[in-house]
Amino acid sequence: MTETMPRYHHGDLRAAVLRRAEEVLRESGTDALSLRAIARDLGVSHAAPSAHFRDKNALFDALAVAGFRRLGEVMDAALATRGSLTDDLVTFASAYLEFATDNPALLSVMFARKHSETAGAEIAEAVAAAFAHPTALLTEGQARGEVVDGDPEVIGVTVLAALQGLATFVGSGFVTPEQSQRMLRDVVATLMRGLAR
Repeated sequence: MTETMPRYHHGDLRAAVLRRAEEVLRESGTDALSLRAIARDLGVSHAAPSAHFRDKNALFDALAVAGFRRLGEVMDAALATRGSLTDDLVTFASAYLEFATDNPALLSVMFARKHSETAGAEIAEAVAAAFAHPTALLTEGQARGEVVDGDPEVIGVTVLAALQGLATFVGSGFVTPEQSQRMLRDVVATLMRGLAR
């Protein structure tokens, strides 16, 4: 816990636990995540978080839902103004890459928990909302004859895989953030050549 971290004072304990859990993920990774340690950091009894999270898996599920919701908000903001399909894909790719490189541990939890049986419909709804824009972009591109026929969600996974690969390269230091920004247009151009009818 950092010296300046405020202790929890009556309010939304669930939100406070999620905030601290994200900080722990960012600082130390998933292995360091502990409800008991978070309770200690927040100055509440070790049992207090259990009113909101029955166990560590429930905390991971909640982090994933919150992460997908935040990613959806990032996509909504990035694509509020639309341009050509290529420009929109560059905008999407840039926003996704920034989110992925700023939140690598959270993104790992998000994708690991995507099919969690314990997360219920809430996670499916958050995932659908987060990836509604790229699916819509591809569907619109298909309608205009700019993108090959096929399931836009499946095609979207291909696009996302390329972007996640680039984000992984940045996270590992193989590619610098500056290089990734320069490479982004080339990555999208390559994807567009592969997606063209």
